[in-house]
Amino acid sequence: MTAVSARSTGPDELRERPGVPIRLEQLTRRYGSVVALDRLDLDISGGEFLALLGPSGCGKTTALRAIAGFDRPDEGRVLLDGRDITGTPANKRDMGMVFQAYSLFPNLTVADNVAFGLRVRRRGRAERSGRARELLELVGLADRGDRYPHQLSGGQQQRVALARALAVAPQVLLLDEPLSALDARVRVQLREEIRRIQLELGITTVFVTHDQAEALSVADRVGVMREGRLEQVASPDELYERPATAFVAEFVGTMNRIPATMTGREVELLGTRRPVTGSAPEHGAVVALVRPEALLAHADPQGSGRVITRTFSGAVTRLAIALPDDIEVRVDVASAASADLTPGTAVTVAPAERPVLVAPAET
Repeated sequence: MTAVSARSTGPDELRERPGVPIRLEQLTRRYGSVVALDRLDLDISGGEFLALLGPSGCGKTTALRAIAGFDRPDEGRVLLDGRDITGTPANKRDMGMVFQAYSLFPNLTVADNVAFGLRVRRRGRAERSGRARELLELVGLADRGDRYPHQLSGGQQQRVALARALAVAPQVLLLDEPLSALDARVRVQLREEIRRIQLELGITTVFVTHDQAEALSVADRVGVMREGRLEQVASPDELYERPATAFVAEFVGTMNRIPATMTGREVELLGTRRPVTGSAPEHGAVVALVRPEALLAHADPQGSGRVITRTFSGAVTRLAIALPDDIEVRVDVASAASADLTPGTAVTVAPAERPVLVAPAET
């Protein structure tokens, strides 16, 4: 089902209209003793593509449902373009939603599925047909209008669901893990298509996913959630390169955990000192969080490390390296320079010359 307004908007007007901003203020939602949202604050700019990312149970879907009007918060407000819509029913919020399950009507053709929202609003047959054709062309299914959902692939069905959500020109598009039921190749194709359409229409979009690759590849900003709160909201490159917390660092991308020692504002790891980014104690044991590409490895007969496995991935090869004290790290090296780094090779591993994020040592 798609929640939308009853106004008429053509495709040209839709493309020219800037997206509207959304603001969540101190949203709190409890289910018994479980706190799904814990005083959540979030600003989404008009026309922005924001992804909410996090593990199961972190509150990302609850936040999306609160925006959509399907779940009312116990405390806090939802503002759309500065207007408080916290108590506004879902079907009055001018928002389109695409669910994980395609939720298409099996007895309606593809074109009739797309036009369903307009039919409910008693729009004329000509308007419904014309709008369905426009949206099916937009999602690359112009020649599938007379087919039924069961005659389409999963990826095509999700495109129809997207077209249906957009058919009534909503101000906001909400996507609740819409790609998780698809195979990997189709997921990549469809996420790129969603981003293309979002950029073309300029519609404010909130995309919920547990897949970091999806979030980082399509969003303007990504909000990483944990236990009902936002750990960090940032652009994909900032989130990856400058995570604000150890949780974000380890949740987004691959991260090595290496025992280290703090000395003032420097951390000593693998026999080398590096400056620290973020908060850290001045002294004592910590864990250095270092990405595979931020470690350097070279063959060294006297090295204390040993290559366990190597995985070729085109321009980059990932090495799994065993270090003393049962430490294992992953190191990304240029494939063209990795011919001598075969399993069993003795190596020396050192951190690249860049600041290091640290976390409290495990007890």
